[in-house]
Amino acid sequence: MSTDTVLPLSLRASLCLLLLAILALPARAQLVVEITRGDVQAVPIAVVPFAWEGEGTLPFDMAEVIEANLGRTGLFTPMARRDMVSRPSTAAGVEYRDWRLLGTDVLVIGRLLERTGQDYEIQFQVFDIIRGQQLMGYRTTANRRGLRSAAHRISDMIYERLTGVPGAFNTRIAYVTVDGIPPNRTHRLIIADSDGENEAVVAESTQPIMSPAWSPDARRIAYVSFEGGQSAIYVQTLRTGDRQRVSARAGINGAPVFSPDGRRLALVLSREAGRPDIYTLDLSSQMLTRLTDSPSIDTEPEWSPDGRFIYFTSDRGGGPQIYRVTSDAPGRAQRVTFEGRYNARPRLSADGRRLAVVHNDGGNFRIAVVDLERNTTLVLTEGSLDESPSFAPNGAMLIYATREAERGVLATVSVDGRIRQRLRVREGQVQEPAWSPLLGP
Repeated sequence: MSTDTVLPLSLRASLCLLLLAILALPARAQLVVEITRGDVQAVPIAVVPFAWEGEGTLPFDMAEVIEANLGRTGLFTPMARRDMVSRPSTAAGVEYRDWRLLGTDVLVIGRLLERTGQDYEIQFQVFDIIRGQQLMGYRTTANRRGLRSAAHRISDMIYERLTGVPGAFNTRIAYVTVDGIPPNRTHRLIIADSDGENEAVVAESTQPIMSPAWSPDARRIAYVSFEGGQSAIYVQTLRTGDRQRVSARAGINGAPVFSPDGRRLALVLSREAGRPDIYTLDLSSQMLTRLTDSPSIDTEPEWSPDGRFIYFTSDRGGGPQIYRVTSDAPGRAQRVTFEGRYNARPRLSADGRRLAVVHNDGGNFRIAVVDLERNTTLVLTEGSLDESPSFAPNGAMLIYATREAERGVLATVSVDGRIRQRLRVREGQVQEPAWSPLLGP
């Protein structure tokens, strides 16, 4: 079921202060979150605990996850449960006057219904308290293991209805941690849900692990491992743990990234005279196609969303800048970035309109976004050694690696630079983040 109305101007104006909002991870397990900047006037929202209609105790607190997701965007201020004067679970129980007196603009209610021992129906509704109208209502199903994922999908739906921007809560991140002191270091490739839950170690080695990259369906991950003392590129299936070494050629094997159809990798090889060049590799046939051939260093490839082009970093103009070539055959490289003397590590938003780069800003290496249509550059971060930007699939924010007190940490920033958060590991260092595409149901 679905009901749509127009948001009041006051609420929409508050939300539109940040057209594209930020996700982050909770203070739990591997990653610890600290909000470092947030100057958006947040909208008061109440997410009432969902009613439980089944045997025994509530199997999962849907409202807690939804509330946490929305609160971490910086756009919403959730009401504490102790301050709720009532806990309605149906539209008939919503007293608009009471919620207005509490200063609430948006109300979320719901029910969790047991269908069988492991299958559930989830119903939720969202209300505009100011106008006294229902904004949306929906029902979905999930099994017990899928309740957390369902809560993320519901968060995405609510977020999009209130902001007009698709949510990205039902996603995962990959990152590399490094523990210990040389030569006794342990490198781990870890994946986790967008809220820090369900962490899993994908790979572990005493040698460096680098450059994780997600497949378009988020079921595989490619990465570089130096186990055995030589760089090699692996593709690993996350559900089974099976992995395949797809490139272990002499010299450099680096920077893999999946094509939009998942059939090829763009990668960096140094087959000719030890010089790094951009290639594509067909994963089924192992056929290589060389795309660049110049005396320069060509590295860090990135596919365009339509698969037609590959963007990459090259010093062929005297300093690192971003260029692009067609993805199917060698051709003339076209320069893309012109502002500043250093732009590297290109990453494109899902719509292909924005290009995130590492940009030299007055001697500091910071994350910037290049608007490819307007040819403008906006510096987003304030660190001195920020690197490895990765867009959320909705294009609303970026995750990147930075330094703090000589430690590697992760951070997030909205694409207008107004909301920032810092993510630390309690031990060791964290680096090389990569945001996944949206996950399936």
